[in-house]
Amino acid sequence: MIAKTKVKPTARLIEVFSAIQGEGLNVGTRQIFIRFAICDLRCHFCDSSHTWNAPSVCQIERSPGLRDFEIHSNPIPLSTLIKWVERQNLPFLHDSISLTGGEPLLHAPFLAQFLPEVRSLNLPIYLETGGHRPEQLDMILPYLDSVGMDLKLPSVSGESHWTEHEKFLQICFDANLEIFVKIIVSQRTDPGELERAALLVNGICQDIPIFLQPVTPLAESQKFSQVVVEAPTPNQVLEWQALMKRFVKQVRVIPQTHKMLRQL
Repeated sequence: MIAKTKVKPTARLIEVFSAIQGEGLNVGTRQIFIRFAICDLRCHFCDSSHTWNAPSVCQIERSPGLRDFEIHSNPIPLSTLIKWVERQNLPFLHDSISLTGGEPLLHAPFLAQFLPEVRSLNLPIYLETGGHRPEQLDMILPYLDSVGMDLKLPSVSGESHWTEHEKFLQICFDANLEIFVKIIVSQRTDPGELERAALLVNGICQDIPIFLQPVTPLAESQKFSQVVVEAPTPNQVLEWQALMKRFVKQVRVIPQTHKMLRQL
């Protein structure tokens, strides 16, 4: 009889570091960021296209916030990542752990083993996601505390996942997680899509906050798409907020504050 070899779980990472959260409901809080590699979306406005594929190496911060990175080879074993997060977790410093990317849910089997162990650090777990993989969400749902779901407008992102977004948000709501929806807006935003997004959220719960985030124009070196994505005008943002507040109680407008603070 041939003995089965147990495969050790690994993940492909971009980086692990400590910084101030610059977007959404957790803006201004200090988090340990675990940025996973690989994304299956190709949003026109993406400022993290370097995360779309899995690099051969990742960078790991030695001291929280000092950007004294070490370089390590991918993929990373679960036990090693636990040690790195423990090293970041100085007393009283962090408010939560952020799972970001890329798309973290592409690593759902790894996360299903990693998250129960990292729970011992007594830090809330926050998932930042494209909100289009409800089946993978189910795999790690018991270990999450809060979820920030990016709702992709076709007119801005070039992606369309309305059905998946609705199912994803419903699962989060039914699990009593702290949830919010983030929507990137640009001059190309279709107001009809914003109304559809507001109705989608309203159909689940009108108390779920929506964050409108004006797109940050990309430098030429960052652009991968031929589609021009420019920030909306102040009048556009005011009109869109008023439109969406007909259906949802909280519609906030917050830019990418981490870029203003140089917390990259």
